[in-house]
Formats: sequence, structure tokens, C-alpha cells
Amino acid sequence: MIIESIPVGAFQCNCVILGDETSRDAVVLDPGDEIERIAEILDHHHLTLRRTIHTHGHLDHIGAAGALKRARGATAHIHRGDLPLWRAFPEHAAAFGMAAEALPEPDGFLVHGDRIAFGARSLEVIETPGHTPGSICLRLDVPERPAEPIVFTGDTLFWKGIGRTDLWGGNYRQLLDSIRERVFALPDDALVHPGHGPATSIHDEKRGNPFIAEILKAPRPSGER
Repeated sequence: MIIESIPVGAFQCNCVILGDETSRDAVVLDPGDEIERIAEILDHHHLTLRRTIHTHGHLDHIGAAGALKRARGATAHIHRGDLPLWRAFPEHAAAFGMAAEALPEPDGFLVHGDRIAFGARSLEVIETPGHTPGSICLRLDVPERPAEPIVFTGDTLFWKGIGRTDLWGGNYRQLLDSIRERVFALPDDALVHPGHGPATSIHDEKRGNPFIAEILKAPRPSGER
């Protein structure tokens, strides 16, 4: 399997290129910017890009979707809950002094439990709302290491941190519940690739993430997600 991760753009979003070494099919996760660097990696490995997958709709995770669609024919996929963010991309870019064209409409909407194939490999969609209404994580099982899946957490969970919830659609309690109930349900040995910053593991975040310690101890209020 081919896995390449590069920080792209002004916000240094971790863009991940995943390729099947036999079919040479590929998907790109969170292409926020720097299409030239992404293209170089695809060409270096002789990969055919099939889809772009977006963990959520903030501009630093979606900015290159349109360019990759035009250049490589890649279809773009996101959770429907973040469609307002996707459609507001030019306005959000302008707020940071960047000029940007509207993105083409997504080609498909992701839901919990979906499997996204690239060659013989596949990603499993895990809905984890909180950072945004449509935030997702993506689980990649590695047959060579069955006890150590990889989870791409976008801006849900970071090394010793969690996603911010003070932007449109953010919900702090919902984010913590998503991490506890869905991300922390993964094996302790799962490797975590966040949307920004260094990799970590479920084990390390259960024990060392200062935002999570309190929520693991606290009961969830009745009736709240």
C-alpha cells in the first residue's frame, strides 16, 4: 500500500495520498491546496486518482477539490452536513484574503458505514460530528497488521488536542461524545493521522489528551447525543 502525507497550504492541512500498489488506483484525503505537489506524488507512484475524500468542509480541507476534478477527473465526496461550508468556499477564502472560485457540487455524500474502495483496499466512514455537523473520520484496515488499523481523524482528534467548536456548526459536547463513542471504540493500537500536526495513537490519546480526561469520567446527560 502507498501512503504519503504532506502538509499543504497556509493552514498546513495534512493531505494524504493513498494508493493500491497493484491496481494503482488512488484516493486523496483533504486536498486543501498545492495541487502541484499532490500531482507530483500521484505521478511518481503512477497512480490514477479516483476520488477526493473530505473529512469536513472547512476551506483548508477542500480547496483543491475542483482543480483535481478538472485535472484528474476525480470525483469529490463529503458528508451532506457540511454542504453549506462547501458551497461557501469562496466567501470563506475571501475572509482570509484569498481569491477562490466556487467548487463544483460534490459527486457523492458520505454516511456512516460507507466503504470507499481504491483497488483492493478500502476506507470505512465513521461519522463524528462536533467540529462541524458533517465531520467524519476514516478507518483503513491494514491486513499486514490487523490489530493496528489507521484512522484519519480530520479535525476531530489531534495529538493532545481536539478540534475547535467555536465556528459555524461546532458543538463541543457532541465532539467529545463522538470521540469517546466512535474514535475511542477503535483498537488502542490504531494509528491516528490527524488533519494537522503529528501522528499519534488511540492508546496515547486515551491516556494523555487533556481534553479527553474529563469526558471519559463524566456521564453523558440523558437525552443528549
